[in-house]
This record gives sequence, C-alpha cells and structure tokens, in this order.
Amino acid sequence: MRAMQQSETQGAAPAPLLDVRDLRVTFDTPHGLVRAVGGVSWTLSPGETLGIIGESGSGKSVGLEAIMGLIKTPPGHVSGQVMFDRRDVLTMPERDRRQLRGEKIAMIFQDAMSALNPSLTVGTQIAEVYRLRRKCSHADAERKAIELMDRVKIPSAKTRIGNYPHEFSGGMCQRVMIATALALNPQILIADEPTTALDVTVQRQIMTLLAELQREDGMALVLITHDLGLVAETVDRAMVMYAGRLVESAPVSALFEVPSHPYTRGLIRSMPRIDGASGKLHAIGGTPPAAGRMPKGCAFHPRCEMRVERCGIERPNLRPVGKNRAAACHLAEEIPHV
Repeated sequence: MRAMQQSETQGAAPAPLLDVRDLRVTFDTPHGLVRAVGGVSWTLSPGETLGIIGESGSGKSVGLEAIMGLIKTPPGHVSGQVMFDRRDVLTMPERDRRQLRGEKIAMIFQDAMSALNPSLTVGTQIAEVYRLRRKCSHADAERKAIELMDRVKIPSAKTRIGNYPHEFSGGMCQRVMIATALALNPQILIADEPTTALDVTVQRQIMTLLAELQREDGMALVLITHDLGLVAETVDRAMVMYAGRLVESAPVSALFEVPSHPYTRGLIRSMPRIDGASGKLHAIGGTPPAAGRMPKGCAFHPRCEMRVERCGIERPNLRPVGKNRAAACHLAEEIPHV
C-alpha cells in the first residue's frame, strides 16, 4: 500500500521522506475510550504536496499533532510507527523529538491570531527561534527575523517587527506564523487549515506564498483542509479521511475525475462549480459518527446512498483500486462519475 503511494521513477522508487504506519490515537474520557485515529498509513515523498481532506472530526489534525508529539499522555495514547530519517519519531527520546520539531518538521496552526502570543511583539516571537535553537545574539536574531518577514512579504518589516499581533490583519498574522515555521529550514511543513477565517483574496495570496517557498526550499508540504477547491489547485496527491480512517488515496486529478469512495463523491458533488454544470448542490445526509460510537461495518454506511447489506456488517479495508490509488469501499469499482 505504501509503495503504491510513492511517486514512480525509473528503477527503484526513492525512499519516502516520512513513512506513517498504522497510526492510532485514542483518548481516555469519562464515557470510555475514544478512537480519534484508527490505523492510518501513508507516505510523503521529498518535495511532494499532500492534501488531507475530510469533515471536521475526521481525525486530520489529531493525526498530524500526534506525529509532532503534541498529544498529551494521558489522556491521549499514540501507537504505530512514524519513520523519519530511519528513526521512529514516536519512540525517540523527547529531547531528540523536540530537536526534530522546527528543525526538520514544522507546523503552521490554524487561526494564527490565537496561536501567536498577544503579549509579545511578532519580531520577538520569530527571533526567539534563532536565540533558542541557534544561540544567536539578540541583534543577529532580530536581523534574521526581519529577513524572514521580508521573505514572506510583510511590508515595512524593519518597522513592523516591533508591532504586536493585534496590530496585524489575519492574513499578515498567518504570514508571521509561516515565517516562524520556516526559520530553521524544515524538510517538511505541515499546514493545518492555513486559510481559515481569511477572505478569498487573502487565501489565494497565502497559498501562492506557500507554493513559492516550497519551490525555493524544496520542502515537502502537508496541507490539512476541508476546502476541496484548495486541494484541487494545490496538491499532488490527496487523502480523504472519515471517522478517523483513511477511506481514499489518489493523485488529485484522478480523485476529482473518478472518485472511488461514495464519501469522496459526495464531497465533490457538494462543491459549487463556476461553469454551472453541477446544477443543484448535493448534500450528504446525516452527520459523521461520534468518535466513541462508531457503527458496525463501514463507518459511512448510515449516510451512504449506495450501501448494501454487506456494508453494515463488514468494515472494508483500504485496498488498491487502480494505479497509485486505493479506497476502503466494498463497491469502489462501481462508484459513478461525479
């Protein structure tokens, strides 16, 4: 499965930059054990842009936070393997893992205004990375912070370095977050809903900026989002998650042209099209299941228009359904075109 997801080259396929194997995340709650991520496997190649999509609560962000070591234990519990540079991120000493964060793998959190410290200037927050990780002097760290602010196209960086987050717009705060994440030249950048609460014009500017920075540094990008339009324009390969599991993985063009899972098809049909060809928008009936109360069989079957008796009894495994693609559906080969 993982080998199928790697980009093909002449001869042997290159080793993945990140190899996630059977990642599981659970939480202890007063109502019992909640399974937020239930056995997800995927790979990320050098320079690749991977999109992870799904409704809120599907496990997109939790899975990436587990990789970054941001799940508090207890009540959270993380298992599986996450291989980076021939080492398992999940079992390495916390000191090594802390060094990995920022230096090799960095993350941009959604809602930059909340992620930034309101009591510190943006310059102080960017420069802190250099002072703590590179042991730079205050003058050198400030100079590097100005250079980064210029690089992410924040106007008048020399004067704005002394401003506080509330003095910036949402889009400019997001640029500050991007600058902080890129300070140590990571090999992987995880962007968790990087355009949340931004207007369409600013969304385009942020995604264009990320694409430019990715090309310049050659880093891999993981984009977590529920915005299918963003995925269609930005990523090389897309993964669809539902109820904590991976239900489809495919090159982005193939995913939109011929989806192999009813949930993916429903998401695509719910998107408005500028050519008006879709007519009336389609809505997926019902709601996602609660993490602690998963239905028997396929988790999507109560909402699925194509369900058969088998769907309510047997949970489908993720299986190959074509070149470089896989789906977790008993009827994957019978899904009609969008």
